[in-house]
Amino acid sequence: MEKTLKKYFLIFTLPTVIAFAFAFLIPFVQGVYLSFCKFTTVSNATWVGLKNYQDAFSGGQGFMSALGFTASFTVVSVITINLLAFTIALLLTRKIKGTNVFRTVFFMPNLIGGIVLGYTWQQMINAVLYKYETTIVANAKFGFWGLVLLMNWQMVGYMMIIYIAGLQNVPTELIEAAKIDGATPWQTLIKVKVPMVMSSITICMFLTLSNSFKLFDQNKALTDGAPMKKTQMLALNIYETFYGRTGYEGVGQAKAVVFFIIVVAIALVQLSFTRSKEVEQ
Repeated sequence: MEKTLKKYFLIFTLPTVIAFAFAFLIPFVQGVYLSFCKFTTVSNATWVGLKNYQDAFSGGQGFMSALGFTASFTVVSVITINLLAFTIALLLTRKIKGTNVFRTVFFMPNLIGGIVLGYTWQQMINAVLYKYETTIVANAKFGFWGLVLLMNWQMVGYMMIIYIAGLQNVPTELIEAAKIDGATPWQTLIKVKVPMVMSSITICMFLTLSNSFKLFDQNKALTDGAPMKKTQMLALNIYETFYGRTGYEGVGQAKAVVFFIIVVAIALVQLSFTRSKEVEQ
């Protein structure tokens, strides 16, 4: 059987490899090339070297301010989402009545599209702020915490499911042994449960970090970068550069390449760090 699989391995994987090459690999390589060109369409690209990258980091592009806002949002979102998700997972693994209902309710927001969520939360937050004669786009702080609130509401349920799966796989023998040794509930949590669910923490950290950094549709719908692009995240900045300014397509593509490098680098560092803390079961 194994010899047969090895013999026909390339035949079975060829369709997937071709699809991957046409859908991702070729466009990615072409995109990197275009980041060094001035163009309006792919067929009329003119090589300009590093000029697009120099323009991308110039003050008028707002790329660095968007990077700073995105980094701040990502740090707060990753911490709050994972803390809330892990706390809820702990509560829902204590044999409380109706846990399946709670799991479903907490998970449902993840099924709603980002644009719908953005406009929905914009209306709800503005309904509260109208009492104080202001709106979510009147102050950058309102936009920042509005995005954090939206992101938590959308992703906590998804991360909770992953944490529940990890907690349910913690051997009961370890927990019982900790109790016999006189460990307190807090010590059992920190010394036994958390190390045993590090694989779940790795997954949740990766998902929340990458999704927070790449956030676009919720940012577009909730604040659209207002006021004065102070709540504009990297993905929205790249979008508006590429599609909103004629002649700046190459600059937008250069920003996209830098954005890709930043996300990959941070994700690899995070994965390396959290995987080193994992415990073999």
